[in-house]
Amino acid sequence: MKTKLFKLIGIMSLLMVLSLPVKAQDEFDPPLDDIPVDGGLTLLLAAGVGYGAKKLRDNRKKQQEKH
Repeated sequence: MKTKLFKLIGIMSLLMVLSLPVKAQDEFDPPLDDIPVDGGLTLLLAAGVGYGAKKLRDNRKKQQEKH
């Protein structure tokens, strides 16, 4: 019983000590230059939708040929 209690207290103490540096971090200044995310993201999204539509169409065509 005592060993379980000591293990529990040890683990709880370790977790409490490890969480202290996380709370001690400074606030960072916001970056001055914002980077646009939309540049290639929209193109990649459109390409993914087109690829998915082509695969779906090919699978449906293949299923119709089987029946």
